[in-house]
Amino acid sequence: MKTSDIESMELRVKEIDKSLCSPETLKRPPLIRSLTEERASLSRILGTVEEISKTESSIKEMKGFLSDNDQELADLAATEIPVMEKVLEKLEDKLKKLLIPPDSNDSRDVIIEIRSGTGGEEAALFAADVYKMYTSYAQKNGWSQENFSSSGSERGGFKEITFALRGKGVYSRMKFEAGVHRVQRVPETETSGRLHTSACTVAVLPEAEEVEVEINLEDIRVDVYRSSGPGGQSVNTTDSAVRITHVPTGLVVSCQDEKSQHKNKVKAMKVLRSRLFAKKQQEEKAKRAEVRKGMVGSGDRSAKIRTYNFPQGRVTDHRIHLSLHSLKDILSGDLDQVIKPLIEAEQERLLAEVSSNL
Repeated sequence: MKTSDIESMELRVKEIDKSLCSPETLKRPPLIRSLTEERASLSRILGTVEEISKTESSIKEMKGFLSDNDQELADLAATEIPVMEKVLEKLEDKLKKLLIPPDSNDSRDVIIEIRSGTGGEEAALFAADVYKMYTSYAQKNGWSQENFSSSGSERGGFKEITFALRGKGVYSRMKFEAGVHRVQRVPETETSGRLHTSACTVAVLPEAEEVEVEINLEDIRVDVYRSSGPGGQSVNTTDSAVRITHVPTGLVVSCQDEKSQHKNKVKAMKVLRSRLFAKKQQEEKAKRAEVRKGMVGSGDRSAKIRTYNFPQGRVTDHRIHLSLHSLKDILSGDLDQVIKPLIEAEQERLLAEVSSNL
């Protein structure tokens, strides 16, 4: 690493320490968390840089002993140098990994929106399968779940469903699920046994806290109506369902799962806040992508990311060309089979990027 980079990091640590003592910062828990995580990351990098420097100095000193008149000291140096060089190699690999830019959202909870796409009723049934897959995966990881809103189909599927998952590192795993999920199977209603292709879309939003996204009440329009079930029949005798429109952006959020209009409004505001937060991040990401056109995962959710092929019992993730013949296990919540390789592929890409800049 360049000396100027190290000095910049040391200066940043001092700035963070000063900011953490500021009364204004203490009023903003999300900022405290962000600054604390950044400081810890910088401290790990600086600590590793110091270890590398000490190890390099020791190797240099040992090499000076190789030509020493004291044969015993020269032999000791010859034995120690290869060992220390391996230590140095490990430290340099560690530094490269530490220099991988962290995703600031990785520690956040998420709001997930699943919508049926092409394929009519079959697409709605598949959306329900994907929802069950995430529910099972959340249970395996000990995450909590909160449903916000849903719109059912005639045969028990979902036209759309919105819910939150909360727990340790939720976004760091679920962010890879954003995109179009395609299914290939013979629907129960298909009498001729013809294979159908349907799809659903998944949006994964990092959950934003109220202090992070300020919503002007003058910018929203709130409509109330009666909740409806599959087929549009009314399931509530009061106007408890809530629809919120954010006029400046045109974003519309509906919530009808609670019997209380107030509770539905609170949930709808959570979703709206997270959508606005994600929108802002996507706009910033798009600007960076203009400079880094080769960056993988540009945020384009229209791309097909995965295919679930029932006749062959196969799941294929198209981003890393991974095919697994364990469709039942994956749909039952064993999603790490897919997510872990995606995490590893992302780390390898970022590591290559860091190495090229060192």
